[in-house]
Amino acid sequence: MSNQTATFSKDAAIVVEALTDYIRESAEKAVPVIHQPILEQLVEQLKLPQHIAQGELTGESLKQFVDNYLVATTRLHHPGFLAHQVAVPHPTGALGSLIDGATNNAMAIYEMGPAASSIEYFMLNWMLSKIGWQGVPSNRQLDPQSAHAGGVLTHGGSLANLTALLAARSARVPEFWKSGNPGNLLVLVPEQSHYSMKRAVAILGLGEDNCLTLPADADGRVQPSRMAEQIATLEAQGKRILAIVANACGTAAGLYDPLPEIAAICQEHGIWLHVDAAHGGGALVSDRLRHLLQGIDQADSVVWDAHKMMSTPTVCAAVLVRDHRHLDHAFEQEASYLLHAKDQPGFDFISRTVECTKAGLGLRLFMTVAALGEQGLAQQIEGLVQRAAEAAAKIEQRSGFELAIHPEINIVCFRIEGDDQCQLEIRRRLLERGDFYISSTLYRGRRWLRLVFMNPCTSLEDVETLLDEIETIRATLN
Repeated sequence: MSNQTATFSKDAAIVVEALTDYIRESAEKAVPVIHQPILEQLVEQLKLPQHIAQGELTGESLKQFVDNYLVATTRLHHPGFLAHQVAVPHPTGALGSLIDGATNNAMAIYEMGPAASSIEYFMLNWMLSKIGWQGVPSNRQLDPQSAHAGGVLTHGGSLANLTALLAARSARVPEFWKSGNPGNLLVLVPEQSHYSMKRAVAILGLGEDNCLTLPADADGRVQPSRMAEQIATLEAQGKRILAIVANACGTAAGLYDPLPEIAAICQEHGIWLHVDAAHGGGALVSDRLRHLLQGIDQADSVVWDAHKMMSTPTVCAAVLVRDHRHLDHAFEQEASYLLHAKDQPGFDFISRTVECTKAGLGLRLFMTVAALGEQGLAQQIEGLVQRAAEAAAKIEQRSGFELAIHPEINIVCFRIEGDDQCQLEIRRRLLERGDFYISSTLYRGRRWLRLVFMNPCTSLEDVETLLDEIETIRATLN
């Protein structure tokens, strides 16, 4: 161990220097945003077999490995990164990941990570306040007489959505844990819901066929005026609706569902309302944008990913519930070596998670927000949304381009003249060139090119250059 500690400082300096150059080169567009070698070739270039055999990944060997590794990464700090809902991580937040990795405090129980647990508790209460819910001091977190809100940070939005639906199942069908599926439970989700919702319903034992789609308008937003009829029809068939899910916002086009109207229907029928705000929850930190989530305080549960619009390194997803008791009772079991009477100066999050071992996710979130400040974070999110609106205007002005819908948040869907295969071929060639990395999506039955503005360094000039490249590629397809 003494040899390891003696070299740590030097090796850490090697890594930090390489990452500093990496971020600078990416931001300056000195290198492609994406580079995809063949997997087997990359294994050889990284000398993985040799490193495993030799066991001397330090000093010059480490430097070469890190340099080769970074060459083959997708560069989120590059202004041409416009593909997916993944944060361009703030460097200070990345240091939080480093600190957590070095300390390795598995903080699901307080004694395994008091600092990490305290920070997670603090950041969860900060997020609850943004929704409009009330937290309580740590010594009252499990108070069965209190209906205060609660939450936990978990490893990604998919696991967060699963955990939220577990809370819904515990609240609405408490006998499920021991007795199993009564066989008539359904979950209703938006047309544009994330794939993790259907996966969660299957994992919960309800069956994928019991994840049904809510009525939607032409743009894909949930249509409350038709929900009552759907609910009545299902109940007449002997079905029981466990939960209704609303998007804030949807994955494909970034549209927000009408939360106040949906919440009123759920309250009338005694149905759990879950809001998937994994991406769009970031708007809650902005006074200018939080209107998009009006009514979210009426939800029973909310998922909000900090590793999307909050500039936090992956992964860091919050599961938030209006009544803590539903989350605290979602996992009804005992582990005597962990869960027993003891001195408790803090709070054990283990009762609220699928995980037993949990990283200090709150640290990376706290260090990101503390580096930017709340106002700075709000301005950054507002800037991304503004850039998306400006990009949409540019697209509308260009002959031969079609905008799917005016963006509500930082997602823009568009296409150029041609069929669906044409859009996919344009994306393929863009990735080959490596100047831009964009995604595509199916929306309203057609294939669209899709931009997600995550990088504050992406300029309107970058958008113009991208559109020029698309026009050039399209011309070669004729």
